[in-house]
Amino acid sequence: MPRTPRQLLWRLLAVVSLAVGLVGVFLPVVPTVPFVLVAAWAAGRGWPRLEAWLLAHPRFGPPIRNWRAHGAVSRAAKRMALATMAASATLLWFLPVQPWLRGGVYAVFVAVGIWLWRRPEPQDTRGATRPDESAST
Repeated sequence: MPRTPRQLLWRLLAVVSLAVGLVGVFLPVVPTVPFVLVAAWAAGRGWPRLEAWLLAHPRFGPPIRNWRAHGAVSRAAKRMALATMAASATLLWFLPVQPWLRGGVYAVFVAVGIWLWRRPEPQDTRGATRPDESAST
């Protein structure tokens, strides 16, 4: 049980974020990784066991560790996010939405897309040569 109201709020944020992230696994319009990152962050402040579980999880653990270590996002995740934003933008074009709102959403998509694409990518150690090996050849 949480010891303080603050710990309870951190746990609540972690659970809600994780739930929304899990919805994103099945519903492509909802991003998964950002919500799982928030869940791990909140769990680290109020629920260490959940944080440890997320870090050890085979699907969620690597993106969390890459983000924490280097602020890195995999190229596949970047492509998926950009494709999802493009699909959402296309869908938005056909919905009866005020032009100012549509333009605002498009501006956010562009800003997030640029920011996301400029994030570093995790270092892939498979097949890479060590620096001392390349110097001897």
